[in-house]
Amino acid sequence: MLKKKKWLKLSLLSLLAVILLAGCGGGNDSEKAEEGGGKGKEKDVLAQVKEKDKIVFGVKNDTRLFGLKNPSTGEVEGFDIDIAKALAAEILGDETKVEFKEVTSKTRMALLNNGDIDAIVATMTITEDRKKEVDFTDVYFDAGQSLLVKKGSDIKGIDSLKGKKVLAVKGSTSSINIREKAPEAQVLEFENYSEAFAALKSGQGDALTTDDSILYGMADEDPSYELVGGTFTEEPYGIAVKKGNAEFVEELNKALKSLKDSGKYDEIHDKWIKH
Repeated sequence: MLKKKKWLKLSLLSLLAVILLAGCGGGNDSEKAEEGGGKGKEKDVLAQVKEKDKIVFGVKNDTRLFGLKNPSTGEVEGFDIDIAKALAAEILGDETKVEFKEVTSKTRMALLNNGDIDAIVATMTITEDRKKEVDFTDVYFDAGQSLLVKKGSDIKGIDSLKGKKVLAVKGSTSSINIREKAPEAQVLEFENYSEAFAALKSGQGDALTTDDSILYGMADEDPSYELVGGTFTEEPYGIAVKKGNAEFVEELNKALKSLKDSGKYDEIHDKWIKH
């Protein structure tokens, strides 16, 4: 009998301990859910942008005319940069309410989906495959893929790439397209445009392929190179945001329309794109 009473006493104490622990744990979970918004209750990107009063844009630092770091000032300059500032002015009332983080064609979507950046403005072509991973704004720039070669090269266009080495950038649509359009060419990939252009100049390849808008910047940098063969794809650029943020996309589209209606877009375009 005594043993039975002891057993009952121990059981009751154990039950009380479980109840107390559950109560404490429940409170902590509730607090965590309140602090973090809980799973599925994360604030949308537009709300975060307005709360911090700043937009964090992912931009390229190695793409002349669109996003290139000026070594003398340390600032990134170009068409994409000025568009991003103008969007911030439209949405937050001040073009200085921006932060720029460097991305490459390979890293940009991961940085966006991890929440490191709010939007990508980085010569990013809208494609059906990418639409499965991110949401895009309306087209803000129309480009087309082309070829950059040393002046005097026997490469005159896409049809003269058989047996040639063509340089491209990892994670870009250009790399995919060139394999489809010129299957008998050898494709060498690099991390970014600076590396690819340096490789072309050092003789590691016969041509470099990407969007004509980017290649024009390289030709401006070194006039001994030229674009050949016109364009062989359509490359509509869009601003990418994390999937499921329709309100942010709508806000960016309204801002883009305002820039075009006011003439600000043309002003930025003519400042950087002279071809």
